[in-house]
Amino acid sequence: MAAHGKKYLAAAEKVDRNKNYEPREALELVKGTSHVNFDATVEIHIRLGVDPRHADQQVRDVVVLPHGLGKPIRVLVFAQGEGATLARQAGADFVADDDETIQKIRGGWTDFDVTIATPDMMGKVGRLGRVLGPRGLMPNPKAGTVVPENDIPRVVEETKAGRVEFRIDKTANLHIPVGKVSFETNKLYENMAALMEAIRKARPAATKGTYIRRVTVTSTMGPGIRVDPSQAQAMEARD
Repeated sequence: MAAHGKKYLAAAEKVDRNKNYEPREALELVKGTSHVNFDATVEIHIRLGVDPRHADQQVRDVVVLPHGLGKPIRVLVFAQGEGATLARQAGADFVADDDETIQKIRGGWTDFDVTIATPDMMGKVGRLGRVLGPRGLMPNPKAGTVVPENDIPRVVEETKAGRVEFRIDKTANLHIPVGKVSFETNKLYENMAALMEAIRKARPAATKGTYIRRVTVTSTMGPGIRVDPSQAQAMEARD
């Protein structure tokens, strides 16, 4: 395991590893312990009481963060005809409505953050799985990124405004960005509260026992700060 630098160690000394912090206090501490010379991303890591091996215990959904992520989101839309026109009008950064763009992606081009597709384009998109899949860029109906063409403007606008997909990994953990260290604490809190509400609503019916088991907030390369799980679960966006 690599040794941490002096700045990290100094930041980590400010954190009580045995304490479960109140959400707002934890977010203030995240801001105070960021030690990098750029505007670090604030992330939430959540351990859920589900078994990812079972199809009926999957947790996957989207949330629109009220204050966005603090960075531009590059959106690519797979659509043709009217759908392509609507995508451009809505502000999509790229529209893959021709074989040239699709071939470019097949060659490894992925200078975008989110993809959206109309159902009629999924045949072509499916052939790009080797490029898009490993990068988490495949459009998916469950994530709300495969939509009818008349829904394209809404999804493009929501995505650029801070629409974030979340899904559990193989160890039942979620890893989700909620903003930047430069955000005011209230804005980070409201983003986190919107996320926690979405996670509560996404609880699978088959889940038993404690659903939200551990919550940690951190910044890029910063120390992890544990949040009281019951307080995190009770967060409301209009606090």
